[in-house]
Amino acid sequence: MGNKRCWKLVHPSGTGMLLKTLLITSVLGWAKCQESQSMTPEEKIVIRDQIIEMFDHAYGSYMKYAYPADELMPLSCRGRVRGQEPNRGDIDDSLGKFSLTLIDTLDTLVVLNKLDEFEDAVRKAVTDVRLDNDVVVSVFETNIRVLGGLLGAHVMADLLQQRGERMQWYRDELLHMAKELGHRLLPAFNTTSGLPYPKVNLRYGVLNPLSRTGTESDTCTACAGTMILEFAALSRLSGEAVFEEHARKALDVLWQRRQRGSDLVGTVINIHNEEWVRRDSGVGAGIDSYYEYLMKAYILLGDNVFLERFNVHYSAIMKYISQPPLLLNVHMHNPTVSVRSWMDSLLAFFPGLQVLRGDLKPAIETHEMLYQVTKQHKFLPEAFTTEFRVHWGQHLLRPEFAESTYYLYKATADPYYLRVGQSIVEKLNAYARVPCGFAAVQDVRTGTHEDRMDSFFLAEMFKYLYLLFSEKSQLPIDIDDYIFTTEAHLLPVSLSTTQPPCQGNNTETVPGSQEEDLFTHSCPSMETLFPNNPTFAKTIRDSYKYLTGVGRAFHPLPVREIELPLHDNGMEPVEFLKSMGISLTPLNEVMAGDTRSRKEHKGVYRVKLVAEVSHTLEEEEVVPHVVQLISPPFLGRTVLTAGPAKFGMDLTKQEHGVKGSVMKASPYTACGPIDNTVELKGHIALALRGDCMFAVKARWLQEAGAIGVIFIDHREGSNSKETPLFQMVGDGDSTEDITLPLVFLFSQEGALLTAALEEHHNVDVLLLPKERQLGHDKTEKPVSINIKLHLAEEGELEEVSSRRPTLEFILEEQEMLLKEEEEEELRGQQQHPQQQFCSEETENDRTALGSADSSQNANSNSGPDANP
Repeated sequence: MGNKRCWKLVHPSGTGMLLKTLLITSVLGWAKCQESQSMTPEEKIVIRDQIIEMFDHAYGSYMKYAYPADELMPLSCRGRVRGQEPNRGDIDDSLGKFSLTLIDTLDTLVVLNKLDEFEDAVRKAVTDVRLDNDVVVSVFETNIRVLGGLLGAHVMADLLQQRGERMQWYRDELLHMAKELGHRLLPAFNTTSGLPYPKVNLRYGVLNPLSRTGTESDTCTACAGTMILEFAALSRLSGEAVFEEHARKALDVLWQRRQRGSDLVGTVINIHNEEWVRRDSGVGAGIDSYYEYLMKAYILLGDNVFLERFNVHYSAIMKYISQPPLLLNVHMHNPTVSVRSWMDSLLAFFPGLQVLRGDLKPAIETHEMLYQVTKQHKFLPEAFTTEFRVHWGQHLLRPEFAESTYYLYKATADPYYLRVGQSIVEKLNAYARVPCGFAAVQDVRTGTHEDRMDSFFLAEMFKYLYLLFSEKSQLPIDIDDYIFTTEAHLLPVSLSTTQPPCQGNNTETVPGSQEEDLFTHSCPSMETLFPNNPTFAKTIRDSYKYLTGVGRAFHPLPVREIELPLHDNGMEPVEFLKSMGISLTPLNEVMAGDTRSRKEHKGVYRVKLVAEVSHTLEEEEVVPHVVQLISPPFLGRTVLTAGPAKFGMDLTKQEHGVKGSVMKASPYTACGPIDNTVELKGHIALALRGDCMFAVKARWLQEAGAIGVIFIDHREGSNSKETPLFQMVGDGDSTEDITLPLVFLFSQEGALLTAALEEHHNVDVLLLPKERQLGHDKTEKPVSINIKLHLAEEGELEEVSSRRPTLEFILEEQEMLLKEEEEEELRGQQQHPQQQFCSEETENDRTALGSADSSQNANSNSGPDANP
């Protein structure tokens, strides 16, 4: 077949298209039509068996290599024990030395019909797990994972015992453990507001001198508002009203503190004075499960006040935050203003919540957008921009997208969602599976793994995937009798009738009347929503099917084509065009199987493409910075690549950077008052990422007298070679008060710096852009450009070409001329126009003559003009 391809530029036929923008898109690959969406029962069985095998691999690896540790480290094939591994900051607050993964997985074993394994795991939990450890844990994570896991497992154990088949030895031991844990969490609610502290010591509580916590003043909205399901269930199963009372009180405060004009809530609130600390509002991280628990508290408890509150919030969300298919963060006091241009992966739960609300159309739209992002990046990145590029590349095997897929399939019975689920299964096996389990992906762009397998992977992901491919008759329980907590633990909806609410559990009602719609007080009805239209979901999806450009099918329009037969080898004109921002599509990819468009052109067409050059970046540029060790014995030879910040001192404007001695902050996370202010004053502070926002740390360190800050990543093994740099962002509010220089080191580079500090005690460093590091030869900075292309008729070329450099494509009946010309009027220089000719061949054998000096042509014009 040779080494040549035909490329084509396409423009619509017709006249009168004077100087209209011509869009030339780059297509990396063309997907064929998707497979038939229907799925046979046999196919579903095969996939369900595959899911069971995957679960066995993950759970078996945890039990073999990690138990009784809290979590499995799938790359190291050992357990993660808190205090024995490097501190990861707030991530480790989920670990309480209570065999977290075992407890979080208990009711999954029942759903997957692994009843023998369930009984064995319950015996282990009852015998081995202690809840009185001297460990500071997250109240939120411990509630949803451990308390929820114990309650869900108790409900399952009680059900199996009542059937008389197994668990006959069981005497409510899991419920007793849940009650003990509930009492160990209660000290967190000892605040004047009723909002809980974010952390608690399992043995010493919050205010005890030995607790090592209680200094925190802020908590996230979801952290305070995601207690009601577990605490109410515990109250109603144990008869102790105190748990439900505290959870309701916290919800009352959040409701009272909503912004009355927009009915939105912020992300972080002060637990003492009830003032908002972060006022950005969305449905993702920091707020997500607050909204979820309002709706589900109504379903579980039958209390109308929760539904009324949810409906008020939901109307505000759909008015300000939902911009289908996007879900954007806005300012709660000025909700018409978006506060950031990216979305986080946790919002993937929201289409599932919209299904419960009965609002299927936006659920389908947002889910389809998320699916397109997964097709582009294999997994949902931890955060991605509104243009669907990666913002934070990490993927922690989060289950929210699978959860929404399950809900949409239950609501629509559309087999399309089975295919989506199938893709999740395939990608997990292809890109996350390792010999000792499944590993999180450190960056979806590189595919590198991270040595962690969070407990929610077993608690949620396999539950939703298994249910997606199972019929009700194949399950050991009637799944419709239960509500899923945010950790997918199962609580019986019968609690609202079989277990009456405890006295004193009245919750403030919603004042005033709220505009209601069809589903304000009822569940969705397919017949009402979409009568006689079984393809409604497809109709909605089709508008967003190629949102990210991946898999776009080619639908030929009436066109006149310019075909450029070009070589693949060397720096050919196609590469030159690509360097200028013009991308061409291979003809054999576009026209494969389409003979209708392969026809001879009649007449002569002349097209002039005018390139308007501007110094505009396609993506926001991240300027690499460095931490250069300059004191003996390093003397500038040790240089650590660092990321910059979008706030604080702009080091690119500091000619010689910022010099100082390094000092570790205490506490290392710098999320509160600094203990070693005397030692830190006048030094560059080292602080660990995690527990709070970068801006919060910077303010505490600036107040302590630091002259700069080096943040070190808490993710073990991260490094600048494998993970792209990013810019640290603020907390959603103004950061003009922060004047310190701030840089970020990944953990491997950070380890080199901390090791140097431990060995030499006094280490001087320079913080500055990489291109200005000592001993670094300055090189010319490459320039990125965008090119706007216009279409002009032949008679109108002279006026344009007299003002700016032009790139000209000429099509003759049997000949193609590619000519780059620079007009003498603009340049006043001798021109050396170079031409490339090619001949059109037959339809079945398109070959071309290639110019021998095409690479010279490209190289001689590689420098764009900044002032066209």
